[in-house]
Amino acid sequence: MKSFSVFITAVFTLFSLGLQAQTADEILDNYFENIGGKEKLKSLEGMKMKAKVNQQGMEIPLEIIQLSDGRQMTLINFQGKEIKQGVFDGETLWSHNFMTMQPEKSDAETTANFKLNTNDFPDSFIDYKDKGYTVELVGEETIEGTSAYKIKLVKEPLTIDGQKEEDVSFYYFDKDNFVPIAVESEVRQGPAKGQTSLVTMSDYQEVDGLYFPFSMTQGVKGQQGQPLVIESIVLNPEVSEEAFAFPETSEGGQD
Repeated sequence: MKSFSVFITAVFTLFSLGLQAQTADEILDNYFENIGGKEKLKSLEGMKMKAKVNQQGMEIPLEIIQLSDGRQMTLINFQGKEIKQGVFDGETLWSHNFMTMQPEKSDAETTANFKLNTNDFPDSFIDYKDKGYTVELVGEETIEGTSAYKIKLVKEPLTIDGQKEEDVSFYYFDKDNFVPIAVESEVRQGPAKGQTSLVTMSDYQEVDGLYFPFSMTQGVKGQQGQPLVIESIVLNPEVSEEAFAFPETSEGGQD
């Protein structure tokens, strides 16, 4: 009788795990349907977002460009200067140094980690199994005062100081609308290393049949986040290749 009881417990456990995986996929299916459809999202060739970020009481305008082939960059307009950050042309990752205003290439490890994420446009959850990712529904929680499903996403390992580390994020999906309202992940580098990064999203608006969050905050969990308000989103923008190219002729540029 004891062996039969163990057998029933094992069957129930396997069934529960299967149901949990199915439920996670159902949440994602509802999410894609509610924001305009997975196929429409997959057909995107790029996005250009104009936004303003609040930095210590100052509103700084910026433009974020992301293309389906992995190229992307952020343009910051500050005190009459155009500063490029996180520029990726498909192979090289570079940014302007805020102090010297000279372009500098990122090191090989940072570039390799950045390149891993370029296949996530326009959404990490699209075809996640084909990418080798895993998704798990870990429960329900209240975050920012809203009841949400908590989904764990594990992507390809990152390389941190020469060591492979799991790339894990926790997404919180609003239980009513099935859209992400927050993302948590571990900070890997910098002064906040080891703490939890928290990005919140709200104010979903329609753009050409698809819905995107127009209000976001980013920071360390438990501390005040940095608000970002998106003013406009253009789908499938025309962007010249030269815009992503590292300016080799600039003095002070690093190889």
